[in-house]
Amino acid sequence: MRRFFIDKIPYHTDLILMPVREAAHITKVLRMKKGDKLILFDGKGKEFESTIEKIFHKELWVRRNKSISPTPPSPLRICLAQALVKAPALDYLLQKTTELGVSDIHLLHSERTVVKINLDNLGKKMIRWQEILRSACRQCGRTVLPDLKTPVSFEDSVTNAVQENTLCLILWENEEKTDLKTLLRSMPQAPQVFAMVGPEGGFTTDEINFAKKSGFKLISLGKRILRSETAAIALLSVLQYEWGDLNLSF
Repeated sequence: MRRFFIDKIPYHTDLILMPVREAAHITKVLRMKKGDKLILFDGKGKEFESTIEKIFHKELWVRRNKSISPTPPSPLRICLAQALVKAPALDYLLQKTTELGVSDIHLLHSERTVVKINLDNLGKKMIRWQEILRSACRQCGRTVLPDLKTPVSFEDSVTNAVQENTLCLILWENEEKTDLKTLLRSMPQAPQVFAMVGPEGGFTTDEINFAKKSGFKLISLGKRILRSETAAIALLSVLQYEWGDLNLSF
């Protein structure tokens, strides 16, 4: 069954009026009809099997039938601190890291960040990014949306990341001693990982030294130089494979 997001699922009634945007997609794009079944999820962990009850002009009413047991989240909480990159790459990154089970996404400005966001446009961008997260959750079966943070400075991101029981990592293309897989297999599993990925030009030496002094571990993903969005996706894939839920036994 197809899944659809609704921000607030009412609990005082089983008859639910769908948001205009979702209603238009269901009726005009998917051509679904009265009696068709679908799944509603609220992005906070709840989802329900439902049935289209009636379609009246632009209004679409569905009836909530029963609750569905959600897929459990990964045992590993992954917080991705991602330096801002250009729109197509960032959109792709948000989509794919959501599919891979990222818990939190912290956007940041670093010294080599090319993208500059006007504060007047930030609200519109956050709305658009949230829609990308919702769409990715619809596709992959997640019931809880990642927590997307507004952009902060590199220094603030590093300072706020260092917490008890958190493994703090920073990707650096010049790291020659420690790769991610070897590090994860050499230590007990941490309940949470905070991982930083730089912009197109990477982090500066000053930024790397600041992170290292703050308790971050420098890691590499191998000898190839990856694009920022590729590095973030590869990093999450390795973390979920080694410590998370990329297996059928979970």
